Amino acid sequence: MRGGEKVLQELCRMWPEADIYTHVYDPASASAEIRAHKVTCTFIHRLPNAKRFYKTYLPLMPMALENLDLSDYDVVISSESGPAKGVVVRPDAIHICYCHSPMRYIWDQYFKYRRGFGPVKRLLMSGMVTWLRQWDYTSASRVDQFVANSKFVAKRIKKYYRRDSVVIHPPVAVEDFEVQRERGEYFLCFGQLVAYKRVDLAIEAFNRLGLPLVVAGGGEELKVLKAKALPNITFRGWVNDDEVPALIGKCRALIFPGEEDFGIVPIETMASGRPVIAYASGGAVETVLDGITGMLFEDQTADALTATVKRFVEHEESFNADIIRQRAEGFSCTVFRDRMTALLEQLIAEQKGTTTARPPVERKVPDPAIPVRAGVAR
Repeated sequence: MRGGEKVLQELCRMWPEADIYTHVYDPASASAEIRAHKVTCTFIHRLPNAKRFYKTYLPLMPMALENLDLSDYDVVISSESGPAKGVVVRPDAIHICYCHSPMRYIWDQYFKYRRGFGPVKRLLMSGMVTWLRQWDYTSASRVDQFVANSKFVAKRIKKYYRRDSVVIHPPVAVEDFEVQRERGEYFLCFGQLVAYKRVDLAIEAFNRLGLPLVVAGGGEELKVLKAKALPNITFRGWVNDDEVPALIGKCRALIFPGEEDFGIVPIETMASGRPVIAYASGGAVETVLDGITGMLFEDQTADALTATVKRFVEHEESFNADIIRQRAEGFSCTVFRDRMTALLEQLIAEQKGTTTARPPVERKVPDPAIPVRAGVAR
């Protein structure tokens, strides 16, 4: 249940009778809202060790998707950071693609992924990536409307697919968090411990600073990061959902040194009234207001992060928890639902010819960057 699954969960709440199609499904790891729906899997679900090694079946996914019969549906919403938009729908059906990112492992991050492969996997990937790029670009033309989860992703959609998109940020359950007036003494780094999150920068910076840092989460980098950390840095491992609000709410600030397409944890932190110290790239630029809801650092280095934390400590008391909270409410589930519904109503009206068609970039969907206390009226 990560970011993509949270979007699916909200779509399930919006359309409780909708059917779900996917490659691989593990009910035990899905939420109750998702389990309540009829779920149909492609043939990949039946292949050996598909739940664990589904990524290895990437070359088969285009064929699997194109063999799904979606002819009964008037509206199809694909939610993807992979090839899901490649489904084939009726000529008169509306296909909306909620894109978390074009496939990074074949586009902008290809060479980073490739360096991490062994010789055999590198050879195989090199042989099929050209074909995958061609299919991915071609299948983008099947989508009637792209929705990007951030302006950062919208630029990549434009670059690789030559398509405009509407930006609707992912839903964040801000109602699960509240401003906690009691503050702890620790800074927090929270999320999956993988290389691109750049938690190593936080470790290096706080080794220098000597300030308490709590690192919450697990992943492949855990052992390496522990080996580098000094005693002022504590590792919590995986944290249960019911423990997250208190952990976030009592931190002095969230440390967010990676480049994310959007970044849900910073919104959850701001919903708790706590500031965010983030690398000035990706989704953080769209969510964190420098000097108001946190601080941004321009260079993705330990030096820049160290300097910014020092500057934060000097100005810490100037941050207003209620203003920070208000900013987070602009990214709530209510805002997501209203914006997605307004977009779908616009597309249906244009299809029926009851409104003047206009380019996707001009659709009258409210600006997601405006902090609001209530849902957007439609």
